[in-house]
Amino acid sequence: MNTQVDVKQFGKVAVVCGGISSEREVSLNSGKAVLDALLSKGVDAHHFDPKETDISKLREFDRVFNVLHGTFGEDGSLQGVLDGFNIPYTGCGVLASAIAMDKFRCRLIWQSLDLPNVPYVVLTDDSDFDAIEEQFGLPMFVKPAAEGSSVGVMMIEEKGGLTKAYPALKQYHGAILAEKAITGGEYACAILGDDALPSIRIIPKGKFYDYEAKYNSNDTVYQCPSDLTAEQERQMGELAKKAFEAVGGRGWGRVDFLKDDSGKLYVLELNTVPGMTDHSLVPMAAKARGLDFASLCVAVLSQTL
Repeated sequence: MNTQVDVKQFGKVAVVCGGISSEREVSLNSGKAVLDALLSKGVDAHHFDPKETDISKLREFDRVFNVLHGTFGEDGSLQGVLDGFNIPYTGCGVLASAIAMDKFRCRLIWQSLDLPNVPYVVLTDDSDFDAIEEQFGLPMFVKPAAEGSSVGVMMIEEKGGLTKAYPALKQYHGAILAEKAITGGEYACAILGDDALPSIRIIPKGKFYDYEAKYNSNDTVYQCPSDLTAEQERQMGELAKKAFEAVGGRGWGRVDFLKDDSGKLYVLELNTVPGMTDHSLVPMAAKARGLDFASLCVAVLSQTL
């Protein structure tokens, strides 16, 4: 992607991060990295935390680089405000953001297009938890549908574990999903513009890629290029683009996948405001494509022109 642009075209840029969600600290880290990168390229960029500054102050800016992860920043709320202010911003619009933030409704769309989904059910107070454990087998996973960064994700390993885990998950946003464990590998495929970037295989030291493994652990292994065959790589890129287009995605994003032991790929979820920290996946994939971090940030911002 061509990043040779006149940065003066961007005008005054707000790097929006922080906020009030469960992902605040991660967002602040992403925001600092993006701000430093844009400044290094000569962009007139400024830190903006809506927890500390009235959101109406965004009217003073020409465009927004959004790295506000989670609630308000990733669910369509900020996007709606910016549309109302008529300020261009990075990433997906209102509808795509809202759908992608809700893993359940996102999957309904993917199912309608016959994209390969991880087998799941929605849990309610009336669910037969023992029968669901029997259906999916152990281990299995349970998660809130509208949180990011693996917040609230639990692995159920013992009989009766689902019954014990369910009450704790009711504090989070959205429906509660129970999922079959797909154990052949965890992957991510970043989208930048119309391109799918090289896939990344994620090998956590623990049992799965949880919050600790994503942001704090130095033991997680990332393979980029990954261990996929050329055909699997092509297939993952096509699936990622279809999954992104299905919700009306634009600009950039990241589609997460699982692979079973036979090599079949399953679309897991879509992240419309991916992390931009030193542990993050999109910068890793961009680097494999020959795009350094600062150039990646300019490339993302360029799509608002």
